[in-house]
Amino acid sequence: MQTAWHNLTRPSDRRPLWAVLGAIVVCLAGAAGVVYGAFWAPFVLIAALTVGYFSLRSTRVMLATVVMLITVFPFGTLPFRAVITPAFLSIAIAALLAMRVLHLLTTPNYRANFTSYAPVVFGYIGFTLFALFLGARGLPDSTTLHNYAKFLLGIMMMFAILDAVHDDIDVQWALRLLLVGGAVSALIGLVLYVIPATYSEQFLVQFGRFGYPTSGRVLRYVEDDTDGLMRAIGLAVDPNSYGGMLAVIGAIAATQTIVEKPVLPRPWMIAISGIVVLVLFLTFSRAALGGLMIAAIYVATVRYRRLWGWIVAAGVLATILVVFVGIGEQFVTRIVQGVQFQDRANQMRLAEFNNAIAVIQAYPFFGIGFGTAPDIDLVAGVSNIYLAIAQRLGLVGLVIFVGMMLNLFVRSWRSLGQAVAQHDEVHASWLIGLQAGIVAALAVGMLDHYFFNIEFSHMTALLWSTIGLQLAVARNIVPVTDHTEAL
Repeated sequence: MQTAWHNLTRPSDRRPLWAVLGAIVVCLAGAAGVVYGAFWAPFVLIAALTVGYFSLRSTRVMLATVVMLITVFPFGTLPFRAVITPAFLSIAIAALLAMRVLHLLTTPNYRANFTSYAPVVFGYIGFTLFALFLGARGLPDSTTLHNYAKFLLGIMMMFAILDAVHDDIDVQWALRLLLVGGAVSALIGLVLYVIPATYSEQFLVQFGRFGYPTSGRVLRYVEDDTDGLMRAIGLAVDPNSYGGMLAVIGAIAATQTIVEKPVLPRPWMIAISGIVVLVLFLTFSRAALGGLMIAAIYVATVRYRRLWGWIVAAGVLATILVVFVGIGEQFVTRIVQGVQFQDRANQMRLAEFNNAIAVIQAYPFFGIGFGTAPDIDLVAGVSNIYLAIAQRLGLVGLVIFVGMMLNLFVRSWRSLGQAVAQHDEVHASWLIGLQAGIVAALAVGMLDHYFFNIEFSHMTALLWSTIGLQLAVARNIVPVTDHTEAL
């Protein structure tokens, strides 16, 4: 264990580690400062961080802050209102993008390399903007504009990652950062789950001045039955979005656990994977669990065949625990009821699907935009990312999104093939892990809409940050034919 710690904290890696730990301390200490201390304490802390950052002249502290906000404290807002109430995450992403633009403008001979995938994403952004104003028949209301701006910032994380993450050391650091963020979030969720519900609720209510709920469904339960199973939520408010986040990071972590050279020592990767998967299970999100399972099957099919053994073993163990011990029996019952559309949640989903199809039939080409449905007998919103896109952007927008994802995977498979041909296990393992994370997100999207929901911008940021990291890895793979960049 001593050797593992030495490997993680050797001189070349100390700054990245301290950046990660510093971001965690800043997020949690700043929040605690407002809740338990003087009102001005966190603002002094933020000012000190800003001064320290510009002194260091590094994007790593800001990038670490962004990732920690995405994973740990996604809904935190400033404790006061100035026309709008900006979220900490939006401020951090905007600051990161501004810093990269300033770096581009002030560094001689610096040229950003966003890869040839960038025009595809810019086209997608342009179409969402078109749908925004078309659906509103002019100028959208302030709330929709505010939420769309956060959604746009989430997509722009792809460009921030591609500009800030250059060589393999940067990629390794970013992967470690994402995994640590997921582990910290899962640990918070686990603690809040195992302590008495009264204490958990009291703790969460303290964050009300940061924009978190203070009444109503502060804690979440299956079927909203307070006498039933409580669902893990961490600081993510919603157990389904929390589960979706854990599914993406869990897929990356699980892949890194079995590869030859993981980004963290293997005992750490086993611990991170274990706590993330455990807390994902405690969210009782069927979509998230299904997404993680599909990601594992993807990895086992595409690259690491030995993972099939672990999948079968996990299935046998789960069967034994359910049939002979009774552990997880309620969850299995919930899954069976969901498949048969017997529970209230999936009956509501079925009604949403029917309504979404009606909206798409009424507005087939360009959708209804990001506001409310224009017809009084139609309702916007559906728990399926693909129907949600078709509803908001029309069938044209859905074709663009699906084509964009297919384009991404074709590029990534090509790069993976180059890495395998060169026996480059490091790049291959990074690529397949990030692919698994994106597969998990797209699979979760079959029963949830959080990765395309302007009110859950942190999920958008997580998806596009993962895409940005995948493109950054592929960019660093030297093709077999020459020594130019892969993309």
